[in-house]
Amino acid sequence: MRQRRSRPKLDDEEIATRQTPEQLRARAFQRAVKLLAAKPRSIEELRERLAERCPSPEVIEIVIARLREYGYLDDERYALSYAASKVRQQPIGRRRLEQSLVMKKVDRAVAGEALDQVFAETPEAELLDRALAKRIRLRGRPTTRAAAKSLFDHLLRQGFPFELVSEKVRAAMHADPDDVE
Repeated sequence: MRQRRSRPKLDDEEIATRQTPEQLRARAFQRAVKLLAAKPRSIEELRERLAERCPSPEVIEIVIARLREYGYLDDERYALSYAASKVRQQPIGRRRLEQSLVMKKVDRAVAGEALDQVFAETPEAELLDRALAKRIRLRGRPTTRAAAKSLFDHLLRQGFPFELVSEKVRAAMHADPDDVE
C-alpha cells in the first residue's frame, strides 16, 4: 500500500504571502460574507473577526468599505434591529440593552439613537410592567421584605431604572392580591 505524503499545513500569514492582493481581497470578502450570513454583526465586530485570518488591515478596510457600499454593513440599522428584537423577545431595560450593544462594539452614540427609537415605540414603564407581571406569575406576589428585595434586584439586573423599579415594586407589595395585571 502506498503511503501518501501529507503536505505541511500553512498558516494564514504564509497563505497571505503566496497570494496576490486581489486573491487576498477575494478571500477576505468571502469570509466576511460567510460571517454576516451566520449572524448580523457590527462593523467593529466584523473587523475583529476578519483580522483573525487576514494579516492586512488595508484589505480588511477595503472589504468593509465595499460591504458598507452594498448595504450589508450598517451599524445604525444593526443596533436598531438588535434592540427591537431583544425588546420583543423579553422585557428588558435600556441600561442592559445599551451594555449589550457596547459589547457588540457598536458606538455609544449610535446605540443611544437606536435605543431612543425602540423605547419611543415601547416605553420602558410598559416593559417593566410586563417583567413584573411575569415574575409575579412565576414566583407570586412578594409578601416579605426579602421577597421584595429579590424582585427589586431582579428588575435592576434586567436594566430598568432604579426609581421606576422602586415605584413598581412598592405598588406590587401593596396591591390587592386579586388584582391581576
